[in-house]
Amino acid sequence: MNGLSGKIRKHIYFSGRVQGVGFRYRARYLAQHYGLTGWVKNLWDDRVEMEVQGEEAAIDALIIGMEQGHFIEISCMEAEMCPVCPDEAGFHIIA
Repeated sequence: MNGLSGKIRKHIYFSGRVQGVGFRYRARYLAQHYGLTGWVKNLWDDRVEMEVQGEEAAIDALIIGMEQGHFIEISCMEAEMCPVCPDEAGFHIIA
């Protein structure tokens, strides 16, 4: 993992007003802006699930940017570290 210096990966569940408010599209925009990779998708229980990978400061900036969305209200965020995916490219919305 030395070739991935500084990269981490987080698996995050977001609760609150996170569906029907542009959450996934804002996540993709911010991830691309900060050079992050991963994916985001809506869940059946009104939460949003995301895996995001990159520099920790960039992931923190993405989360702060998500909380500043006009219609987005994050009431709970559950995050855990997970293994880095070395060959991942881009950030995708999963339907």
